[in-house]
Amino acid sequence: MASESAAADYSLEIPIHLRWGDMDINNHINNVQIARLFEEARVRSFHTWIADAPRNFSFLVVRQDIEFHAPVHYSTHPVTVTSCVGRVGNSSFTMALRLFDKEGVHCASAETTMVVVDPVAGRPAPIQSPLREVLTNSLGRPVEFGGRRGSAG
Repeated sequence: MASESAAADYSLEIPIHLRWGDMDINNHINNVQIARLFEEARVRSFHTWIADAPRNFSFLVVRQDIEFHAPVHYSTHPVTVTSCVGRVGNSSFTMALRLFDKEGVHCASAETTMVVVDPVAGRPAPIQSPLREVLTNSLGRPVEFGGRRGSAG
């Protein structure tokens, strides 16, 4: 069951600079690099949300879906990734991420599912306070994918 939030429009804005080497032969930022930009945004999000908190938990990425809307072209100006938590479950949560180029064009969306893991047992564990509180306070608009999802055919 998903948690609800009074701040359903929450999102953290994270500027990230591109690198010249992120481009591919088609002269735009490679899709693998887009996944890395989303990874960087997740790391920075948690640094913002729980930078000084003691960590008695660990979490792992168990799924990442990315939908590409427009190419990202190299620029010395940073792109912006907005980040929020889309859903909080018992032992997992999703992050909703959106990438915008320097002109504000929405270029890609990502939904990353992460599971909390007991660092000793190496198994999924319930999300405990204060992490649950941090995640709930960071709830925002989930990603809505436009394409088909599920089995091909």
